[in-house]
Amino acid sequence: MQLHWIAGCVLWLASAAMAGETGSAQTLAQTQTDRAAGIALQAESRIGNDRVSTSLRNSGLNLRSSSAMVVDQKTGRTLLAKNTDALMPIASITKLMTAMVVLDAELPLEEKISIGKEDRDSLKGTHSRLKVGTTLSRHLALQLALMSSENRAAAALARAYPGGVQAFVGAMNRKAASLGMAHTHFVDSTGLNSNNASTAQDLVKMVNAAYTYPLIREITTTGSYDVAMRGGPRRVQFRNTNQLVRNKSWDIGVSKTGFINEAGHCLVMQANIANQPMVIVLLDSWGKLSRIGDAQRIKKWMESSRGAKHRTAILSTPGNGWKTAVAVSAASGS
Repeated sequence: MQLHWIAGCVLWLASAAMAGETGSAQTLAQTQTDRAAGIALQAESRIGNDRVSTSLRNSGLNLRSSSAMVVDQKTGRTLLAKNTDALMPIASITKLMTAMVVLDAELPLEEKISIGKEDRDSLKGTHSRLKVGTTLSRHLALQLALMSSENRAAAALARAYPGGVQAFVGAMNRKAASLGMAHTHFVDSTGLNSNNASTAQDLVKMVNAAYTYPLIREITTTGSYDVAMRGGPRRVQFRNTNQLVRNKSWDIGVSKTGFINEAGHCLVMQANIANQPMVIVLLDSWGKLSRIGDAQRIKKWMESSRGAKHRTAILSTPGNGWKTAVAVSAASGS
């Protein structure tokens, strides 16, 4: 009887050990399967990324901008993409939204607004040719803010908005939300604050929206603007910060540049290239002329037989002039 009991215990222990080994084997097998699946997924991802990167390399493009996107405006098809979902400061690209909010409010464009002390740049200390006390029309303020990126003009436009600066910034963010710019946030009308941030994907939406405003198209593609200061014969010429609008080989519909240290050199445009309307977004370019170089490289690629053949290139990375004179009254300087 005792022998039977001992034999039973031995059999039970053996069964338990076998079950344990089986369970461990099953767990190990599952772990190995999961690990293999993970490796397979990573390999598939790397293969996809390699294919995409090779596609851009084969295009001959070597973009200096950290984030870039080119979209066919007619079809919405992305033709080139690089870090398009990277959130980054957008500097004076902000002023396109500033202009849309001003125009949406249907405020009198010939109404006079003044440059005040509060419109001076206390954040970056940037220079302005609009002295404190200068009076100009809302239209001219828009002209200088959009074309020459005049920060005091953009600040004055927000301050002269019903409800003031706070209401204006609120309207900017509501406009962004209405356009589906889910990753965009504004804190001022100038772009001097690096907390004005967006992505290339969102900025394509903003450029598309800005293109629907005839006045924005007219102003942003003007090469230069002569302003006659009241009280003397002196005229001041304000030039477009995007030199490409003065280049006859370009057909540009909307343009805006931007720069602060945190954002690097930025450029957004709507342009017709190879008889197709395109939206181009270039962010955080490392050199002053690099954004222009990138735009020229993209245009050349699009117009080339290689560009016409491929039309799509995605770079996947970790994380992917006419002149006129307008009178302006100037008071004491700042």
